[in-house]
Amino acid sequence: MKIPLLLLAAVLTLGGAGRAAAAERPNIVLILSDDQGWTDYGFMGHDSIKTPRLDRLAAQSVVFERGYVASPLCRPSLASMITGRYPFEHGITGNDVDGNRNREALDRPLRAAFHKFPSFIRELTANGYLAHQSGKWWEGSFEDGGFTHGMTRGGRHGDAGLTIGREGMGPVTDFIDLATREKKPFLVWYAPFLPHTPHNPPQRLLGKHRRPGRADDVAKYHAMCEWFDESCGRLLDHLDDKGLKENTVVIYICDNGWAATSTNAADPNQALWKGYAMRSKSSPFEMGIRTPILVSWPGRVAPARSRDLAHAIDLFPTIAAAAGIEAPEGLPGINLLDEKARKGRDTVFGVTHSVHNMTPGDPDGTLQYLWCVSGEWKLLLRHDGSDTTEYKNVHIWDKQPVRLYHLKDDPHERTELSSAHPEIVERLRKKIEAWHPLGKD
Repeated sequence: MKIPLLLLAAVLTLGGAGRAAAAERPNIVLILSDDQGWTDYGFMGHDSIKTPRLDRLAAQSVVFERGYVASPLCRPSLASMITGRYPFEHGITGNDVDGNRNREALDRPLRAAFHKFPSFIRELTANGYLAHQSGKWWEGSFEDGGFTHGMTRGGRHGDAGLTIGREGMGPVTDFIDLATREKKPFLVWYAPFLPHTPHNPPQRLLGKHRRPGRADDVAKYHAMCEWFDESCGRLLDHLDDKGLKENTVVIYICDNGWAATSTNAADPNQALWKGYAMRSKSSPFEMGIRTPILVSWPGRVAPARSRDLAHAIDLFPTIAAAAGIEAPEGLPGINLLDEKARKGRDTVFGVTHSVHNMTPGDPDGTLQYLWCVSGEWKLLLRHDGSDTTEYKNVHIWDKQPVRLYHLKDDPHERTELSSAHPEIVERLRKKIEAWHPLGKD
């Protein structure tokens, strides 16, 4: 399937046909934050968290305010970005097989099967790109993932790669310098362990957010978001300093949401789980699955704010289009910079599975929710997949088989409307069942 490259134009989405010649291929920089709520940026209107560097990037980007991830958990979410496919397709539905027992032996065949799927990383390197991995990376070593350079040697989460951002930016900036010297287009995967726990920000940032009446877990998280923003600034400044900005596509997305435990203290179910607020990470509620998505390409993409639905599965076709390369047939996502494709989409979908109970060969065995957002409506369908770990507590409280929310009027999902609108429930249920008919993977 050929995906059109956008023509130069001073319009919102630069729809149109055409394809870049190999010599004109842009650099691709993918910035991923780790455990950050969709509201928690200056450019999204937060009244305390200051993110001046991401705000500046947003001012130079198409900002998709209504972006979603395929899964509200890091490993399956990242796997869907890489492949452009949903967790039940690529098989990575959680963080581990069978909890933490015998992890490496159980995980090895799962990773091997995953790496048989095409990825935008392999497609870029097959077309002359150098590619560097840093930060969060679950699927073996950077070489296993098809990168030409990187930091992770194969440990869970990303081992040495997780120092990026927290302990400087040298490996990434050195790689950019190397690729520039070799006159090669490059891909940067910058996925720092930020603002993810441990929430141990520099005192100069933490002191700004500690104040009477504010819980300490909130103050620490706010400071971590600002620490992440600073690291993004160092990366973006390096691109500017090297004169690379004009020929670089910068994409920002978060892997999944998060909220501090104390922000949900009024919920009696919160007593079941102390790790983070219910209805955030690991859940299909907005604070678990929603993220802003930014796409910057100076001179090619006119800055704008968009309410069109965007999705993590769109990264592969968008990157392929920008690089002028072939995307695999049958990818479910769209090129986000193709206005016609965006306007032709009315619904996005996703899943939630158990956190640490992957069942290889039976991805739906740990299914907890299927969901869709269609226009301004959102439907959650509850399922009862296997979960034998303590993480079951993030979802066992929810006994309601169906939940319906109107996101324009109720973006924080405080009012459940399924009984008031059974016709909408049925319409959206049919959409979900057509998208993922259970038992027919």
